[in-house]
Amino acid sequence: MLRLDDSWVWDFWTADDGERYHLFFLHAPRSLGNPDDRHYNASIGHAVSTDLINWRRLDDAVTRSDAPAFDDLATWTGSIVQHPDGTWYLYYTGTTLRDGANVQSIGYATSPDLTTWTKAPGPVLEADPRWYEKLADGQWHDEAFRDPWVLPDPTGNGWHLLATARANHGPADDRGVVAHAWSPDLHTWELRPPLSDPGQGFGQLEVVQPVNLDGQWYLIFNCLASDVSHSRRATGTSGGVWAARAEGPLGPYDIADAQQLTDSRLYVGKVVTERATGSPMFLAFRNDGPDGFVGDITDPMRLTTRDEAVMAASEPAQGWIAAKQPI
Repeated sequence: MLRLDDSWVWDFWTADDGERYHLFFLHAPRSLGNPDDRHYNASIGHAVSTDLINWRRLDDAVTRSDAPAFDDLATWTGSIVQHPDGTWYLYYTGTTLRDGANVQSIGYATSPDLTTWTKAPGPVLEADPRWYEKLADGQWHDEAFRDPWVLPDPTGNGWHLLATARANHGPADDRGVVAHAWSPDLHTWELRPPLSDPGQGFGQLEVVQPVNLDGQWYLIFNCLASDVSHSRRATGTSGGVWAARAEGPLGPYDIADAQQLTDSRLYVGKVVTERATGSPMFLAFRNDGPDGFVGDITDPMRLTTRDEAVMAASEPAQGWIAAKQPI
């Protein structure tokens, strides 16, 4: 578990250098008092581990830039990939205030060793009104374009980036889509139409991750009860981590039939491969607790599939819900 006495910890992502696991995470000081204020005070922390359980904190990887800049308010969630030349690329969300509202876009930093990071000029991607909702549309509380997940093209043709965004049409509470961009080199990016359609029951699909479990592709995403559509909210969902069956990492995704994996006690679920065994492990941050927001990251939980359901096969099981039938 990663818990910091002086800071809340929430969204995170990982990298594996072959010897150590690297955890990159959002954090903000508990001295703020109100956990909701953490979002506008977030930096990207860094810790290392050999077992995904015991973490040693290092210096922060990325912090906000001086104004004016696309990331002059805070630095939010991202992902890491390694170029064939050995360079590591950390893609992250930059936030800034525009007309009093949060506007998000995507930038990146590079490192030779996962420790020393250099920001590239940014942003490299932002919402395009041809496909994606803009703040001026007045349908949402911010301009949602964040949480980049980068992966190599399955056929070797460059790289793909998936992100949290909202379509420019449809009911305001049901516009969540998976944004899509393509790059030949990890430097220049071509924004493309979303890989999913609105109207699937979610106002936004946060922190997406395509994963393959036992030969079946899934899109892991996150959505709290406050951000699902009114029709889905009427069923009494608490929000949490979700999994949608997929035909491949780039879809199509069965988001309308997505299964809830956790309740709101756990959030931003990530699948991490355990190096020694090749087993998929699940980590999340602890969100809702008896006294409110918790703000730490769980120990890994082993994943398995059964009856076409994704579920946890190890403790802490109380945060999990079987997708098709009770465990």
